[in-house]
Amino acid sequence: MHRLDKDTSGLLLVARTLESQIALAAALERRDIKRTYRALCQGVLTGGGTVDAPIGRHRRERTKMAVVEGGRAARTHYRVVERFRAHTHIEVELETGRTHQIRVHLAHIRAPLLGDPVYGGRPRLPPAPSDELRAALQSFGRQALHACRLAFEHPTRHEQLVFESPLPADFEHLLALLREDAATR
Repeated sequence: MHRLDKDTSGLLLVARTLESQIALAAALERRDIKRTYRALCQGVLTGGGTVDAPIGRHRRERTKMAVVEGGRAARTHYRVVERFRAHTHIEVELETGRTHQIRVHLAHIRAPLLGDPVYGGRPRLPPAPSDELRAALQSFGRQALHACRLAFEHPTRHEQLVFESPLPADFEHLLALLREDAATR
């Protein structure tokens, strides 16, 4: 029901019965399922905001998505959790759910996800980073994106459910190195 891009960590939503699948699909369409992510983007964002830009297939690279005129409506809300010298830890909420939406929207505002091999480009480094931070940023093996929270109404019991997943160790380690770097400058 709720899928994750390859190399994104976190929560998945799976329906166990056809009845549940139909109800959850309807809830997704109505935007009644709240999906929250944590991300580490390149660049320093000054504040939160909303990216409201249509997404469709990239005109030349058909395996990629892009912000395109005439694409499907897509809206992503984000808020700053923590700022570092060359990166920003953000919380992201999806209002819509397009393919690669967070990745495409963050790249569109010139704050691509760290480690994103498709939309992220080369890792950006803060000025004069420690050897450990440089190595960690350059070798982070996936996009720094984690589905941390799902909230929805149970499809048959009609009770509100909330599931949370802590950040994985690789993400936490990177944040600790960035905090250390910011504190020493």
